[in-house]
Amino acid sequence: MNVRAAVRQSFVAGLILIAPLVVTLYVLRFLVNWLLQFVNPLVHGTGLAQYTANVEVVAQLLAVAIIITMVVALGFLAQLSVGRHLFGNIGRLVNVVPLVSTIYGSVRQVANALVERRTAYESVVLVEYPREDVYMIGFVTGESPPAVTDVVGRNVYNVFIPNSPNPTAGRLVLLPETQVHETEMSVRRGMRLVVTTGMGDNREQASLPPLENVPK
Repeated sequence: MNVRAAVRQSFVAGLILIAPLVVTLYVLRFLVNWLLQFVNPLVHGTGLAQYTANVEVVAQLLAVAIIITMVVALGFLAQLSVGRHLFGNIGRLVNVVPLVSTIYGSVRQVANALVERRTAYESVVLVEYPREDVYMIGFVTGESPPAVTDVVGRNVYNVFIPNSPNPTAGRLVLLPETQVHETEMSVRRGMRLVVTTGMGDNREQASLPPLENVPK
């Protein structure tokens, strides 16, 4: 191996080693800057710096701790009957606004699918999309209305195909039952698989009923 080839090979090896670290630091920097948009107003608005000897980093950490505490408190309240009633009314109020309701509903549904077993999705299926022999994960949201089945002449399912890693965006496809491949995967596991771009864990989880058992 000549010197030029050795240098090129070493450069590629070093690039492969450094590139993931650089990308990781860039993403962390982006996340930190995004988080500071919420932390800094709290720090300046409450004057937390005066309680930390004007050390802004400590004040920011204190603000993060306050935010986490507030989220935990809201989560605890949401599990109580009073909280469910209160946040239920807020959700219904949000649903009145057309554009806001679409965004809120999509994010809420994905969040529920990630952490809860009961979701608005009925089951996880595989569909050959955008061509044959290429399978994508889809979520059955129900049967299509009679106006659709009358045209197709057979049972048709509404299947939401999410984008990865952002499942709040995607496309709705209406597929005949013969083109919907059932799986034993739970909705929560399927959603995590989409969010992690296939790098989710392989632990066995409870699955939802198969497609033929979905209430008509």
